Amino acid sequence: MKSIRDLYKVGKGPSSSHTMGPERAARLFRSETPDADRYRVTLYGSLCKTGVGHGTDRVLREVLSPVPSEIVFAREDPADLRHPNTLDFEAFRGEERTARIRVESVGGGDIVVEGRKAAEAEDLYPENSFAEIAQFCRWRYLTLPQYVELNEGPEIWDFLKNIWKTMRAEVDEGLSATGTLPGGLNVERKAKYLLERQHLAEIPQVRELQQVCAYAFAAAEQNADNGTVVTAPTCGSCGVVPAVLIYLQDKYRYSDEKMAEALAVAGVFGNLIRHNASISGAECGCQAEIGAACSMAAAAMCALMDFTIEETEYAAEIAMEHHLGLTCDPICGLVQIPCIERNAVAAKRAIDACNLAHMLVGTRNISFDMVVRTMYETGRSMNRAFRETSEGGLARYYSRRAGEPR
Repeated sequence: MKSIRDLYKVGKGPSSSHTMGPERAARLFRSETPDADRYRVTLYGSLCKTGVGHGTDRVLREVLSPVPSEIVFAREDPADLRHPNTLDFEAFRGEERTARIRVESVGGGDIVVEGRKAAEAEDLYPENSFAEIAQFCRWRYLTLPQYVELNEGPEIWDFLKNIWKTMRAEVDEGLSATGTLPGGLNVERKAKYLLERQHLAEIPQVRELQQVCAYAFAAAEQNADNGTVVTAPTCGSCGVVPAVLIYLQDKYRYSDEKMAEALAVAGVFGNLIRHNASISGAECGCQAEIGAACSMAAAAMCALMDFTIEETEYAAEIAMEHHLGLTCDPICGLVQIPCIERNAVAAKRAIDACNLAHMLVGTRNISFDMVVRTMYETGRSMNRAFRETSEGGLARYYSRRAGEPR
């Protein structure tokens, strides 16, 4: 598997696959065609169906400017389309087409150029399943953070501390912001309201819910407003991990070094999902994004609580298992409804998964590897209308103009 540095990326929202990936592809193509006097970019699949809502066309024009660019939303997908997030880039001088490439935005901001051997970073982790990782750690008497350092080197901790600072910053900025999110749905920012709302009876469980959800809303709203966020593992699911970890750090006063260890453990599980399945909503539905983020957050909490490897695997498995089949049906193609609330619900579910695993350790029947494989097969079997095309589910039954159900 690759470095967890490839999992945690810092970039602009609202979508790692629809914004960050196409941006990266456009920069690559422009660098290869400096003499072009115009560009044409054709969007297929999910990029076509939800590209406007996700800002794909906007970011492409920004990167390719000042050279004029035509963005084409294909009515039909080509028969040889391999991935639902695909773009064709064409460069012209006059009427002559001088270059063309096809790019797949495969999730988490990563891209694959068709016909080219990807300049991939070398594999740092020889193990490709959690069963292999657990066996190796038991054999060497390693904790999961120690396993990460063994493969990544001690410099990984400075990287993860910086990631943690960025996560805290995205939440802090989201908590201080008010107003309406862009896109036409008139969605009000709710994070600040959630955090500050007073109750007549201060019940600890309600206060926990309020805080965790406020943090998740803050990060997800920053993402929806094209702010800077950390993919964990994607932009659309960026609020889950920081919501859980900020709540726990503030409550128990964990050091930033301990938070880096938690992110390392979360990264192991996110990496396994990316390697053995997918973190792309267009490929496997929202289970691949929110489900993956929930698994990562549950595992991270286990790391903070110094739970065993068995408890950690169980928590991550519970978190993913109970997102199986979750569809990706963003209204109007915007990463707002139901995406923002899903970040909050998944953050709370991650805490519940961790606690449940701790109470029931030794009783599980399903492995983490098994549930990841199940998620991938479920996602690939899912109707296309429910895989980030805005053609099914809530997206189908909501009218943008009326702002109410059809």
